[in-house]
Amino acid sequence: MKKDPFCAIKNKKKLWPKDYIRKYQIDNLWKYDLPDGWRLIYTIRADQVRFDHKEYEKRFGY
Repeated sequence: MKKDPFCAIKNKKKLWPKDYIRKYQIDNLWKYDLPDGWRLIYTIRADQVRFDHKEYEKRFGY
Protein backbone atom coordinates (compact mmCIF):
# COMPACT_ATOMS: atom_id res chain seq x y z
CA MET A 1 0.00 0.00 0.00
CA LYS A 2 2.93 2.32 0.54
CA LYS A 3 3.83 2.01 -3.14
CA ASP A 4 0.22 2.16 -4.37
CA PRO A 5 -2.42 3.51 -1.95
CA PHE A 6 -5.04 3.01 -4.68
CA CYS A 7 -4.54 -0.78 -4.84
CA ALA A 8 -7.72 -1.41 -2.83
CA ILE A 9 -11.37 -1.36 -3.84
CA LYS A 10 -13.00 2.08 -3.85
CA ASN A 11 -16.30 1.99 -1.97
CA LYS A 12 -19.36 3.58 -3.54
CA LYS A 13 -20.42 6.77 -1.78
CA LYS A 14 -23.88 5.41 -0.94
CA LEU A 15 -22.17 2.72 1.20
CA TRP A 16 -20.12 5.15 3.32
CA PRO A 17 -21.13 5.28 6.99
CA LYS A 18 -22.70 8.68 7.74
CA ASP A 19 -20.62 8.89 10.92
CA TYR A 20 -17.41 8.72 8.86
CA ILE A 21 -18.59 11.57 6.64
CA ARG A 22 -19.50 13.77 9.63
CA LYS A 23 -16.57 12.93 11.87
CA TYR A 24 -13.75 12.74 9.32
CA GLN A 25 -15.14 14.79 6.39
CA ILE A 26 -14.15 12.02 3.98
CA ASP A 27 -14.49 12.37 0.22
CA ASN A 28 -13.26 8.85 -0.64
CA LEU A 29 -13.29 5.50 1.12
CA TRP A 30 -11.25 2.41 0.27
CA LYS A 31 -11.44 -1.23 1.38
CA TYR A 32 -8.43 -3.55 1.41
CA ASP A 33 -9.06 -7.24 2.08
CA LEU A 34 -6.74 -8.75 4.68
CA PRO A 35 -6.20 -12.43 5.59
CA ASP A 36 -8.77 -14.36 7.64
CA GLY A 37 -11.70 -12.19 6.56
CA TRP A 38 -10.37 -8.96 8.04
CA ARG A 39 -10.73 -5.69 6.14
CA LEU A 40 -8.88 -2.39 6.27
CA ILE A 41 -11.02 0.70 5.63
CA TYR A 42 -9.18 3.95 4.89
CA THR A 43 -9.40 7.31 3.17
CA ILE A 44 -6.75 9.18 1.21
CA ARG A 45 -6.04 12.84 1.86
CA ALA A 46 -3.53 15.25 0.40
CA ASP A 47 -1.64 17.05 3.13
CA GLN A 48 0.91 18.90 1.07
CA VAL A 49 1.13 21.15 -1.95
CA ARG A 50 2.33 19.24 -4.98
CA PHE A 51 3.56 22.26 -6.91
CA ASP A 52 4.11 25.95 -6.23
CA HIS A 53 2.47 29.00 -7.82
CA LYS A 54 5.15 29.32 -10.51
CA GLU A 55 4.63 25.68 -11.55
CA TYR A 56 0.83 26.21 -11.48
CA GLU A 57 1.14 29.15 -13.89
CA LYS A 58 3.37 27.08 -16.17
CA ARG A 59 0.99 24.10 -16.21
CA PHE A 60 -2.11 26.16 -16.87
CA GLY A 61 -0.57 28.65 -19.29
CA TYR A 62 -0.71 31.87 -17.23
